[in-house]
Amino acid sequence: MKMVFRWYGEGNDSVTLKQIKQIPGVEGLVWSLHDVPAGEEWPMDKILDYKRLADKHGFHLKVVESVNVHEDIKLGLPSRDLYIENYKRTIEKLAKVGVKVICYNFMPIFDWIRTDLFKEMEDGSTALFFDKAKIESMAAEDLVRNINENSAFTMPGWEPERLQRIAPLFEAYKNVSEEDLFNHLQYFLEQIIPVAEAHDIKMAIHPDDPPYSVFGLPRIVTSRDNIHRLLGLVDSPYNGVTLCSGSLGANPGNDVAAMVREFAGRIPFAHIRNVKVYENGDFIETSHRSGDGTVDIADVVRAYHENGYTGFARPDHGRHIWDEQCRPGYGLYDRALGIMYLWGVWDALERVKKR
Repeated sequence: MKMVFRWYGEGNDSVTLKQIKQIPGVEGLVWSLHDVPAGEEWPMDKILDYKRLADKHGFHLKVVESVNVHEDIKLGLPSRDLYIENYKRTIEKLAKVGVKVICYNFMPIFDWIRTDLFKEMEDGSTALFFDKAKIESMAAEDLVRNINENSAFTMPGWEPERLQRIAPLFEAYKNVSEEDLFNHLQYFLEQIIPVAEAHDIKMAIHPDDPPYSVFGLPRIVTSRDNIHRLLGLVDSPYNGVTLCSGSLGANPGNDVAAMVREFAGRIPFAHIRNVKVYENGDFIETSHRSGDGTVDIADVVRAYHENGYTGFARPDHGRHIWDEQCRPGYGLYDRALGIMYLWGVWDALERVKKR
């Protein structure tokens, strides 16, 4: 397991590279060019700027999250071919700085959805929270307003240019079924995977968050069966999944550890975090510790260890603790604690293995 840490760039992240460097076992940054709109080709000069900064602090840039997929590709519009060509050229450029994994998603309109970015927990910390009943009764425009009013940072998946198109996008998706979305994903993969193979970069799709339909939008990366299907759309080791224990774990019917054991060879990148799901379907993001949430994170790590996992992993969303002022879910302290928990489980498993 190779530990990496998501970082949003200078001026757009409360966490510094100097701080990340002090977290044991972190060898690389999970990065992106967040100012480049979805569908545009990434400029080489901006890629190289990031590379120089990472090199200065001794980090690699082998994992990108995300090269966003333009909505026209998800909608299957004729204009998708232009955006797919841009995506191919971006892959070619990323290979030049050593990128090995591209995490992306195929969620219509919203990359992730929460109703509260700073829900207070019993211990006084705050965390991302999802109120299922509120979402079912809320208009999408109200959700957008809530997110924008509760964050001082730019929020990937909630870019202003995307949100400005929200009304026409909902109209465009009105007649798009899950089957249509699968077909559009297959078209995209059939174009992209040969380029990824040629440049030794694995494409790793992120599950839908939460893993079920919201606002009537189709969602297709939600379960074991759907992951099995999407991996077969283009049967290549370069067509993989970013297995996110928190996203999938928001549905208690998903056995995340079992998915790791089944799909280990097709998981180049792992997001490992916990989530507590309530009986009414609400959920909140907890510490990484197994006992604090619904997902047995220790068993998830055990599943990776059993399969000799050598891919990349990162702690995912953390709580906001010790009065830290940070991007929602992406503070320093709780993610660093999460890393140490993951290493603790991994090291214990290594010790048992050597007996």
